[in-house]
Formats: sequence, C-alpha cells, structure tokens
Amino acid sequence: MIFEMTYQVRVPHFKEGLDWYRTFLNREPDFTPHEGFAEWELIPGAWLQLAEGTTASGSGPLRFGIRSIEDERIRLDRELDVQSFEIFARVEVPVKWATFSDPWGNLIGLFEYIDKTEMQERITSILGSKR
Repeated sequence: MIFEMTYQVRVPHFKEGLDWYRTFLNREPDFTPHEGFAEWELIPGAWLQLAEGTTASGSGPLRFGIRSIEDERIRLDRELDVQSFEIFARVEVPVKWATFSDPWGNLIGLFEYIDKTEMQERITSILGSKR
C-alpha cells in the first residue's frame, strides 16, 4: 500500500533554486533537514523535494493542479520571468494544461479543471472543507 510520495527536483545552485521554488510555491519549505535540501508538503502525503545536484534530463513534467491557469501564468511571468506558455484544451479532456521549465530545465506542468464543481469536489476530498 502506498500512503505517501515524494518527487525530487535537482538544481545545480541550491540557493538560487530555493529562492525560485519559494516564489513558485508561494511559501517557505516545510522541512529543511540539512544544507542543500528542502521539502514542501504540497497536499497531505505528497512532498516536493529540492536538492542540490545535476538536473535529471528527460523526466517530468511534474504537474500541479491549480484554480486558475491564466492567473498563474500572469503571476509566473511577473514574479519569476517565466516566458508566456501555451495553454491547451480539448473537448474530451476535463482540464486545461500547460508546460514550462524552471531555469534549470526541470519540466513543470499546470492544469485546471474546466468544471469548477469537479475541482471543488477534488479539493474537498483531499484537503477537507476548510480550503
């Protein structure tokens, strides 16, 4: 039985990477056990690890579900100089999505549920009714 997961992203310069991911995630890490390593618990039991090291090419993207992909695109351009990225949608797919990379080439994806009732049901099932 799997009850937790982690996904590790590596950057060659930890301080720069930490600053970038703090801004991207809008918060400080939840756990920094030693130099060159930090973790954020994104949702209960799902952790993003940032480690100093060689970027893993060919992996990803790591996709994040968000409330508004358009709002996030504006924020990422303003705060992190993420160049505008294309947002995709298909009639048969229940989400809109986009992919870009961090400054070190790690692929990151965003997706947004088109049906806001479905999105709220997912949020409530994962995080409870407080969010």
